[in-house]
Amino acid sequence: MNSQQLKLFLNRYWILLVLIAIKLILQFVLVNPIYELHRDEFLHLDQAFHPAAGYISVPPFTSWMASLIYLFGGGLFWVRLIPALFGAATVVFGWLIVEELGGKLPAKILTSILLVFSVYTRLNVLFQPNSFDILAWTIIFYFFIKYLRNHQVKWLFLLAVITALGLFNKYTIVFVIIGLAFGLLLTKQRSVFSEKSLYYAIGLSLLLFLPNIIWQITNHFPVIHHMRALKESQLINVNRIDFLFDQVKFGVIGIPTVAAFWALIFYKPFKPYRFIIWTFIIVMILFTISRAKSYYTLGLYPVLFAFGSVYLEVIFKKWRTILISFLVFTNIIAFFLIVKYLMPFQNPSEIIADKEAYERIGLLRWEDGINHPLPQDFADMLGWKEMAEKALVAYKMIPADELQNTLIYCDNYGQAGALNYYNRNKTPEAYSFNTDYIYWLPKKIKLQNMLFVGELPKKEVINMFEDYKLVGVVENEFSREKGTEIFLFLGAKNSAAEMFYKIAEERKKNFEIF
Repeated sequence: MNSQQLKLFLNRYWILLVLIAIKLILQFVLVNPIYELHRDEFLHLDQAFHPAAGYISVPPFTSWMASLIYLFGGGLFWVRLIPALFGAATVVFGWLIVEELGGKLPAKILTSILLVFSVYTRLNVLFQPNSFDILAWTIIFYFFIKYLRNHQVKWLFLLAVITALGLFNKYTIVFVIIGLAFGLLLTKQRSVFSEKSLYYAIGLSLLLFLPNIIWQITNHFPVIHHMRALKESQLINVNRIDFLFDQVKFGVIGIPTVAAFWALIFYKPFKPYRFIIWTFIIVMILFTISRAKSYYTLGLYPVLFAFGSVYLEVIFKKWRTILISFLVFTNIIAFFLIVKYLMPFQNPSEIIADKEAYERIGLLRWEDGINHPLPQDFADMLGWKEMAEKALVAYKMIPADELQNTLIYCDNYGQAGALNYYNRNKTPEAYSFNTDYIYWLPKKIKLQNMLFVGELPKKEVINMFEDYKLVGVVENEFSREKGTEIFLFLGAKNSAAEMFYKIAEERKKNFEIF
């Protein structure tokens, strides 16, 4: 790109670049430094050290990003930056959809503002598959719109690539694919199914995704067991009415979204895109039936924001600048009025002082269906460093000549991940019988001692050792891990290692790992 081309690019996109910068800044400044990483983030970061075509909890895309994070040192900044960049990219593709629909600058700005100052900012805080999932959904809609406008086969193949990447990131992308298929079948765009190129694209997507399919087959489809475990734990208290109400509570259903629905039904220039309405309906039905978490739907809205913004721009014509400026202004004001509830912005004491407001909007209700002092995600971002520090102190209490035969075991994946993140290169790797960690256990160990993090284990474990002692407790009163204990088990009996691995194999066999 020469200087002239750069100048033209900046003239065309400088507002978008400013909005991207604001988006990235917000992702950092709206997070109180008191909060650490989330328990799920520790797991995803550990996956970087165990490369595979799949994992029990998620496909491998997040592990690729974790490897990239560690390439740059693995610090908190890089962990936060990756989901923030995916969020910024979603803003870019929202802008491009508006551009593809013939929208002018006001529509582009409104769409971008709806993605920058909204619930998406909350989602883009955590290093989880959700940020890229929303981006992938948005790109899928963009590529398909491009294809419908010019019927260039390359867009179908690009669609195939992003679909495969989306599947490598999170299996929920299957829902939008199913929704799209039905949406097309229910509209005149069903003619796409008569085109050979579509099937070549589908074949390419399956070919790219084949490594994970093979991994699922060879590992007896862990995704099925994981989904069953989710339904029996995290999703058991999901209320279908609340799921639908949350779509309004998120703020994603507002004037632009309603305008999009109306335009896609009645506005003739948008007639080729009516399949999007059916896609939305099908996906919502599928998520409602399956008791999905409310935020699973957020990939549906960026494309609706784009259509709604363009339509508002068209129907109000000379008043469009005033109307859209009003919508932009009110959206930003509304965002900052609720930001303390939306983001991990307030410290725990401030949240507890404002307990009634948090309760009223349902933010203190955890997956167990019970209200707690903090939102669950916030409580899951506290106490980990303290735990790791106390575990390190306990590890240093073990005689030097016995360290190589010491196993570090944790009750759950968050504990194991936190110890590995904070104590990497200071202690051996921590393991667990929980999720992926059970598959990462060393094949064999001469077990002499065990550093145990969790609740005091059953007698059968205690009896494997000559002695044990409590050496630390997580004391952070706001942490979900408050009360987690750190034990040293010393003097393993001859049968200890054999019994330990026997328990592990039984759990793997019965998928008792969640």
